[in-house]
Amino acid sequence: MRFQGQSALVTGAARGIGLATAKRFLDEGAEVLGVDVLPVLEARAKSLEMDLASDDGPRRIAEEARRLFARVDILVNNAGVGGSRALDLTDDESLDRILDIDLRAVLRLTRECLPLLRKPRGRIVNVASVFGEVGYPGTAAFAVAKAGVSQFTRQLVADYAPQGLRINAVAPGIIRTEMTATRLDSDADFRHTMVDATPARRWGLPEDVAAVVAFLASDDSAYVNGQVIAVDGGWLATRPGV
Repeated sequence: MRFQGQSALVTGAARGIGLATAKRFLDEGAEVLGVDVLPVLEARAKSLEMDLASDDGPRRIAEEARRLFARVDILVNNAGVGGSRALDLTDDESLDRILDIDLRAVLRLTRECLPLLRKPRGRIVNVASVFGEVGYPGTAAFAVAKAGVSQFTRQLVADYAPQGLRINAVAPGIIRTEMTATRLDSDADFRHTMVDATPARRWGLPEDVAAVVAFLASDDSAYVNGQVIAVDGGWLATRPGV
């Protein structure tokens, strides 16, 4: 029960990594506010249906967290969208949507939550991606957004670690979720480069990522700050056959 008496705000909590993370925090004693554009069906969590990219979304989320908890111990910026393509195939609408949700909303919500984060000992865990760490074909906008999340993590440490905040990120590899299942099942080349080429010889599960998020949010990682930790079965370290 590492999080007994603590509050956690998790975005993208309706499914996938966000849902697994919300459940992990709840299992370890935290109160959780799960935010998503879809209903958060974990009965133990408090939920808020909200579009993070809307003009007043981040402010309203922070207000709800203040109303429920008075303060936030843990912020997990997980919500995101995929569907990225090569740049010449990316129109402005897709570009704006991906950058707004995967990067800009992370900055805006974090800014709104900074006054709520407990100082010292407040923690932020951002969900980046291995595609933000290396080049991979056909991921232009998504890769740039996630690279921004990784750098944002480091920048937050430069600005706010002296106040006692800890900010880290996870960079998942290919995790089987509702968002990735269709491509994993239909695209043999993608499956070969992302699963067959992974030393672990399997795709990841949302629970694999949630476990690392929980570690970074716990006192077990008290001297870890500004890190982007790959949760990818060894793919980023080796990239064989890519």
